[in-house]
Amino acid sequence: MEAPSDADVYDTLVSVFPDSAHPVVGVASDRRSVVRDADRDFTRDMMLADQTTYLPDDILVKVDRASMAKSLEVRAPLLDHRLAEWAWTLPSRFIQRDGSSKWVLRRLLGELVPPRVTDRPKMGFAVPLGAWLRGSLRPWAEALLDDRRLRAGGYFDAALIRRMWAEHLSGVGNNHNRLWTVLMFEAWRDAWGR
Repeated sequence: MEAPSDADVYDTLVSVFPDSAHPVVGVASDRRSVVRDADRDFTRDMMLADQTTYLPDDILVKVDRASMAKSLEVRAPLLDHRLAEWAWTLPSRFIQRDGSSKWVLRRLLGELVPPRVTDRPKMGFAVPLGAWLRGSLRPWAEALLDDRRLRAGGYFDAALIRRMWAEHLSGVGNNHNRLWTVLMFEAWRDAWGR
C-alpha cells in the first residue's frame, strides 16, 4: 500500500472514505489520525487504536446487540482487564513472529486444541449488504438516496452519492460500506424528523 506515513496506512485501512472524495459537505476526509507517533512501534499503535476505537465502537457493540436480541449472555474472556494489562507488557516478538499474529496465544492454544483450529484463516461474519442493496433493500435505499432529498438535506454531496449509488447498482464498484454510512444517517433523520 502506498502511503506517506504509517498513520496514513492505518487511516486508509479504517476509513470509510480514505480518498479525497468525501460525501459530507465541507469535509475533505474522514481520516482519524489516531496513529501518529513515528518514534513508537507501528504495530502496537495500530493495536491500541483498534482497542480504543474499533473494539468498543464496532465489534463489541455488534456482539452485544446480536446476543441481547436473543436474550443471550455473552462474555469476552480475553478482555479481562488483568489479562489485557499483562498482554500489553509482552515484547513485540511474542505478539507477531514469522508472519503470524497472536504468536504466544497460538502457541498456548496449540497445546490444547488441534492445529486446524489455531492455524485456519480468519473468518468474518459480514452480511451480503452489497447484494441486498442491489436487491431487496434497493427501493428503501433509492428513496433515502434520492437526489432531491440529498440536496434539500444539505449534509451530503448529492452528485458524489448518486455517482457511488449508480456504480454500485451497475456493479462497477462495490460501495456498500460507503453507502450504508449515508443510509444510516438518512434513516436516522427520518426517524427523528430532522
